[in-house]
Amino acid sequence: MTDHRPPYLRIAAEIERRIAAGELRPGDPVPTTRAIAREWGVAIATATKALAALKHSGAIESTSRVGAVVAARRLPSRNTAGLEREQIVQAAMQIADSRGLAALSLRAVAAELGVATLTLRRHLDAGAELTQLLADAAFAEIDYPEPAPAWRSHLRVAARLQWGVYQCHPWVPPLVSITRPATLPAMIAYGLWTLRAFDGLELDSSTRLHVYATMVNYVRGTAMNIESEARAELDTGMTSKQWGAARLAVDRPLITQLTEPTAEVDLESLFAFGLERLLDGLTIVMTPPKTRRPRSHLGPRH
Repeated sequence: MTDHRPPYLRIAAEIERRIAAGELRPGDPVPTTRAIAREWGVAIATATKALAALKHSGAIESTSRVGAVVAARRLPSRNTAGLEREQIVQAAMQIADSRGLAALSLRAVAAELGVATLTLRRHLDAGAELTQLLADAAFAEIDYPEPAPAWRSHLRVAARLQWGVYQCHPWVPPLVSITRPATLPAMIAYGLWTLRAFDGLELDSSTRLHVYATMVNYVRGTAMNIESEARAELDTGMTSKQWGAARLAVDRPLITQLTEPTAEVDLESLFAFGLERLLDGLTIVMTPPKTRRPRSHLGPRH
């Protein structure tokens, strides 16, 4: 039977098999991202997603000296004693990562944990709360660097961090609300870190909030295409660049009317290009008028 799961989930499943078989014991180092990339012939980003999936399943844990190791204690399957919210969220995230958000329900999570659905209801108020906790858990994976000294660099890094969350978990974007944001720890931490870009700038609170929401919405909106692109790649067996090259071979006369045959567009290039243009536009808001270049330097008036 063909395994239709994304490559990172197949890699995670194989490492979990090695753990279950005793080939990797509690406390043993797990393969690094580079080792995974070499063994399975995948990109570093795919290897990183595989390790993230293992971490959320509870199979591995991070240590300060060694790095990622096999977890000392695995999640019990049929024991409801001591069941914690974090375990429920980990199981739910594993379902969302492997089968998508449509497959997520309290019943499915209960089956994954080997407990009754009623048991979960004692920890969660409703299914909607579970999805909020999932989004927060995804943002909790962010490892924040030292803030960049300039607002533009800081916002660029913030956008990239958010983009990275969505690449690891393509089901997260629909769960992120711009007008009704969830007040959960990791989501708040991301907001506070991003807002540090405005330190030292003479911006009122309304402007700060609108700039922040505009950037978050741009990243979120672009990331809404990640999941559909992944499905298209699975269905066609081709990346967007490979698909474009194949279409060029068939529709060259039409395509050459639109662009140069050598031009390449994929989701990553669209995200990067749009992000820089967004930052260009925000310069008008973020830079005090007295420090801007004279209009004459920007081109003729129209």
